[in-house]
Amino acid sequence: MNLEYPITYISGISVQRATLLYSELGIKTCNDLLNFFPFRYIDKTKFHAIKELQPNSSEVQVVGKIINVKSVAQKRGSRLVATFQDATGSMELVWFKGQKWIKDSLKTDVPYVVYGKLNHYNGSFSIPHPEMELVSEYKKKLQTKMQPIYHSTEKLTNSGVSNKMIRSYIQKLLQQFYDGIQESLSTEIINDFKLMKKRDALLNVHFPKSQENLAKAQNRLKFEELFFIQLQLVRKKLINKAKIKGFVFENVGAIFNQFYSEKLPFNLTNAQKRVLKEIRKDVASGAHMNRLLQGDVGSGKTIVALLTTLLAIDNGYQATIMAPTEILANQHFIAVSELVEGMNIKVDILTGSVRTKKRREIHEGLEDGKLHILIGTHALLEDKVKFKNLGIAIIDEQHRFGVKQRAKLWAKNSLPPHILVMTATPIPRTLAMSVYGDLDISVIDELPPGRKEIKTVHRFDSNRLSVFKFMKDEIAKGKQVYIVYPLIQESEAMDYKDLMDGYESVAREFPSPKYQISIVHGKMKPADKDYEMQRFVKGETQIMVATTVIEVGVNVPNASVMIIESSERFGLSQLHQLRGRVGRGADQSYCILLSSYKLSEEGKTRLKTMVDTTDGFKIAEVDLKLRGPGNLMGTQQSGVLNLKIADVAKDSKILVAARNTAIDLLQEDPNLEKQHNLPIKNTFAKISKTSKIWSNIS
Repeated sequence: MNLEYPITYISGISVQRATLLYSELGIKTCNDLLNFFPFRYIDKTKFHAIKELQPNSSEVQVVGKIINVKSVAQKRGSRLVATFQDATGSMELVWFKGQKWIKDSLKTDVPYVVYGKLNHYNGSFSIPHPEMELVSEYKKKLQTKMQPIYHSTEKLTNSGVSNKMIRSYIQKLLQQFYDGIQESLSTEIINDFKLMKKRDALLNVHFPKSQENLAKAQNRLKFEELFFIQLQLVRKKLINKAKIKGFVFENVGAIFNQFYSEKLPFNLTNAQKRVLKEIRKDVASGAHMNRLLQGDVGSGKTIVALLTTLLAIDNGYQATIMAPTEILANQHFIAVSELVEGMNIKVDILTGSVRTKKRREIHEGLEDGKLHILIGTHALLEDKVKFKNLGIAIIDEQHRFGVKQRAKLWAKNSLPPHILVMTATPIPRTLAMSVYGDLDISVIDELPPGRKEIKTVHRFDSNRLSVFKFMKDEIAKGKQVYIVYPLIQESEAMDYKDLMDGYESVAREFPSPKYQISIVHGKMKPADKDYEMQRFVKGETQIMVATTVIEVGVNVPNASVMIIESSERFGLSQLHQLRGRVGRGADQSYCILLSSYKLSEEGKTRLKTMVDTTDGFKIAEVDLKLRGPGNLMGTQQSGVLNLKIADVAKDSKILVAARNTAIDLLQEDPNLEKQHNLPIKNTFAKISKTSKIWSNIS
């Protein structure tokens, strides 16, 4: 028998039912069913005596006999009531539906195992619609102790596919296939980590005899799942390094040295120096660089990016920096132009709004090599944009670009340019290992000296007047203030109303001409948005009222207060990004989180985390636990983590062990040719056929 057979091979599964299981749960083959794991278990190891039952509506299991059955009339229709007793007392079993066939099937004076949710009324206990089984049948079964509960859908339940039925299918499957289940890990790995054998793990994850067996089975299956993902990622990384040649930037030349000694506006932090060394080593090695640079808002990624482009220019190559929005691209352009002023370096910008005449100029400069650094948005990816020799591409806020877009950058030269991907959204280490496991990762984990930590407080809406007073005090010191409102697509009209109401109440409290207010929201034309932004940047307005359009990349060093309205409606990483818009200068900055009194537990956790820490990585860890990996990565990235049993947030120890094991294994046996690694090789070949961790770039 082969586990790749369709599930119709299991007795009792008709073609109709198989079609339903496939459309509802994606279960097509016997293997799919075997890897459809329970999400919780009911512990049926304990039996209760009726006398000892507590009125706490828990699920209980009792053994006894039915002594009589009667039908009781009620306002609408009737109910069926059976008196059930054991040696210590009696209780009732009650049915409201299916009374006729239940009545016919009940046997009196025969021992039953009864299980269900306890009701307590007027001093007596009852179980409505209990699960029942004759003790004689109960003893014959696989699942005697802990009962697995599987995810289901309304459609399945309505078609009669109950949890009990799924259990019986899996039981039959295990009885038919148990001896044929192949081991997928080497004996060495199994012994090193004291793992359960594969077939025992599959048996015990579905029908555990004890809590201890269940824990061992889950541990084994989680390790295996994470190990094969890591094996794919690590192997891909090694192949890329071996196969894909990269341009060699062998000289640290005159341009880099001149900038470093004469133009650098401040001393680099140790973290920045370390990251530069890592990049320098990559681009000098002859292999292709594929590196992810993570650093919190304000940690100085831009200067590292610029120094990297200078390395390319020193070696006769061009560089490009790609950003997700025009605002951000413009900001990079202004920052880079100011930094290299007076040096013989030509920098230009290409976005959707650049006119045709200017575009021609840019195309010419690119093709004859006179243009050294081109900064831009998606416009850089157009086929018309041709470089003479692009040596490095730097992508900012990478989670906003899909894989296809990055592939286009590769095609801009004969050899693919080195890739440096930057993000200010800290990615927890475990998630980075799983999703970007084929990239090298650098982290800037210290802020430049002189930056003060932003003070964060949480206030309820009723404190609004004291918040307004605080704003007035800060504005009197010459500071500027952001007030941000949430934006949720579904309730756009409502959000717009909130924003306008908010704007009006701020305008009443801060009347002109003494105060000037900018407003920015999604319904405005891009030109109007830019105009309002620029007024704030130039200091012509003291208050900026906005929806989250300011989340990425507005840099106003003079803005020292960030007020977030309805902060409970924002995700953690969004709150952290917004807070990063202040604290750009040397003065003390503040972030005030306003919320209503109605907070969910998760909302409380988010706001408390923000008040307690400004460390982006700690915040990302909490976010991962609250939201799970899929939501954190956005749709383009989360496909890789279609995990069946492991959880990246909770199983970080297993993940690290699995990754290290994969690295050691591939160093010792890169092509999995050794005899003892044969089970791994066979499983790996099967997995690689069905799940492709995306194409060359990520």
